[in-house]
Amino acid sequence: MSKRDYVFASESVAEGHPDKVCDRISDEVVDAFLAADPMSHCGVETLCTTNRVVMAGEVRGPASVTHDKLIELARQAIRKIGYEQDGFHWNRAHIECIIHTQSADIAQGVDAAGNKDEGAGDQGIMFGYACSETPELMPAPIFYSHEILHAIANARHAGKAHLLGPDAKSQVSLQYIDGKPVKATSVVVSTQHDPSVGDKEVREIVRPYVMSVLPKGWMCDEEHFYVNPTGRFVIGGPDGDCGLTGRKIIVDTYGGAAPHGGGAFSGKDPSKVDRSAAYAARYLAKNVVAAGLAERCLIQLSYAIGVAKPLSVYIDTSGTGKVDEDKLSRVLQDLLNLSPRGIRTHLQLNKPIYARTSAYGHFGRKPEADGGFSWEKTDLVDQLKRAF
Repeated sequence: MSKRDYVFASESVAEGHPDKVCDRISDEVVDAFLAADPMSHCGVETLCTTNRVVMAGEVRGPASVTHDKLIELARQAIRKIGYEQDGFHWNRAHIECIIHTQSADIAQGVDAAGNKDEGAGDQGIMFGYACSETPELMPAPIFYSHEILHAIANARHAGKAHLLGPDAKSQVSLQYIDGKPVKATSVVVSTQHDPSVGDKEVREIVRPYVMSVLPKGWMCDEEHFYVNPTGRFVIGGPDGDCGLTGRKIIVDTYGGAAPHGGGAFSGKDPSKVDRSAAYAARYLAKNVVAAGLAERCLIQLSYAIGVAKPLSVYIDTSGTGKVDEDKLSRVLQDLLNLSPRGIRTHLQLNKPIYARTSAYGHFGRKPEADGGFSWEKTDLVDQLKRAF
């Protein structure tokens, strides 16, 4: 089997997965501060377990965003996800907020002053990726893994899958021939369910959502369609497993089809390049592929804390590029100022648009009228075509 013929798998987790509950709460905090003051700074972590939530971290923003308000936001986020279980209930869980004021040392390093532009909120490397495998220019395994869970969640919220619970995971393995996905070799869905239903019934509840998401003819054979392969899955969510912010970074990005720099997204305001530069790298890579300049595009950016401009900009089109990569790098940097301020301004990131990103992936989503998922726009395509 050649390197262009292989099987590749990616997984996703639903909004009710314990780690995703934490991501959602952390991003609700970010949205609350940005709604009150678009220049707020947040670095927030959340932990959740059986009927207990702890929010910690540092913020710089208006005093109107009180601990009591943040606790209520966390409670309502849990309610919207759908947790009303004995071991994790939105109204009965004990929620503690120990968020404090941002370190003055960090503030000194990242704030603009005099002739100094606003610096990056931390050092690090960030990756963006796009490919032609799906119309959304995402790797197919992670895209379909997300879509299966998103379809089930939408049905659950609409009352059409009321026997299923909020906690769920999926995994899709796709066969590639000559570098292109052609069908699923296996599909795994594990979903929390009501104790009144058995394995076979859960399987048939899940089946139509999988079939509706995968392209026609792509469904795996029955032997490799796994639904709750361990059997009963009644106890789930934070009651079944402790959750933490930032533990699903590969789920949040490209499902392992591209590198990840290491930094999580949720709980961070857009001055943190872990988040904003990863969005910018995806934005540029997607526009390169959408413009027909490559079938695959990987972009790496690196930053130093307190320094505005990236230390490096690396581009790799995996041999699919139709233009010179060095020239492409220069053109992209002309089209987008890759300083933290430049990214935030161009993509309009200082808005309360982050809670919606906390589940089903930060990439491959549709741009929204209020600025949500602005990094998924392909508005640089014409300029890129003219440049080449």
